[in-house]
Parts: sequence; C-alpha cells; structure tokens
Amino acid sequence: MDLSTFLEHVNRGALIEGGSEAHAFMHGAAQEALRIVAEINTGYRAPDEVRALLSQLTGRTVDDSVAVFPPFYSEFGKNLTLGRGVFINIGCRFQDTGGITIGDGSLIGHGSTLTTLNHALDPDRRADMIPAPVVLGRNVWLGASVTVLPGVTIGDGAIVGAGAVVTRDVAPHSIVGGVPAQLIRPTGFGGG
Repeated sequence: MDLSTFLEHVNRGALIEGGSEAHAFMHGAAQEALRIVAEINTGYRAPDEVRALLSQLTGRTVDDSVAVFPPFYSEFGKNLTLGRGVFINIGCRFQDTGGITIGDGSLIGHGSTLTTLNHALDPDRRADMIPAPVVLGRNVWLGASVTVLPGVTIGDGAIVGAGAVVTRDVAPHSIVGGVPAQLIRPTGFGGG
C-alpha cells in the first residue's frame, strides 16, 4: 500500500481493520511523523524552521503566515491541511489520520486535541478503527484545552470555549462551550 491508496481509503471513511495492510501502513507512516515531530519539539526552532518541518510532516508547503508554537504533536501528518494565517498554540495534539483541515485565520488554543479515529465498539474488533475527518472553517477560535471528536465540522467564525468537548457539528458564527459542547449564543458577527 502507498500513501495515495491509504489516503483514498481513509478519506472515504473506510474501516482500518486491525492487522490489515492499511493498519500496517498507518503504523509505518507514523514512524516518519514521530521523527519529524521530535525534530520540531527538540530545542528551540525559529518560526521558518518549524514551518519547514511542518511542510515535511504534511507533505505540502505550509504558508509563511502559519505559526505553530511547539511542542506540537501529530501521529500521521500526511492528512493535515493548514490554511493561511493559522495559529496553533503550545501543546496541541492532532490525530490526523482520518483528516484534519483547518481553515484560514483559525486559532487553536494551547493544549487542544483534535481526533479523527474511533475504535470499534465490539471488544473482539477493538483494534479496528473508523476514520472521520475534523474540519474547522475560516476564522474559528478554539479556546485552551478543547477536544474535538472524529467527524465534527466547526463552521466559519465559530468560537469554542476553553475546556469544551465538541461531539457534534458547530454552526458558523456561534459560541459553544461545556462538556459536551452546547450552544451558548451566536457571535453576533457574520450572520450568526
């Protein structure tokens, strides 16, 4: 299996069966991601060095307007897309195997976690994984220590309060918070 075949597999939401060729590929690809992440997180790195390493991690050029404050963690990298003007604060963890897209101008608070894989409920199939992408629209703001679960889309201009656990889609231009995250109110900007 190669990267394009694997990405096609997960991006259509197909099961990653424990012990399968796709599962083995995922674990092998994780080794490269972990090596690059270790470089990002070892010692001081100037912003341009961090972006160069992120470009290696993702397999695509990361725009000069992107800022990431290490430490930063990703277990796959090749299914992560960062828009222009994205800011990711200290200590964020991205499980991007199932696909993470972060829109232009979005801000990710420190210690936030974005996840894209669920395990099977059946204990005999627990090694199986179900991929589901996380999509953040443009100008989204995640407060500190937010957790976003697989399959969630957060609309343009939305704000997620610190410590929230986002289990379902968030409408554009709305403010949510809590565990699980609930609507607090519209932002009052951009039609929300």
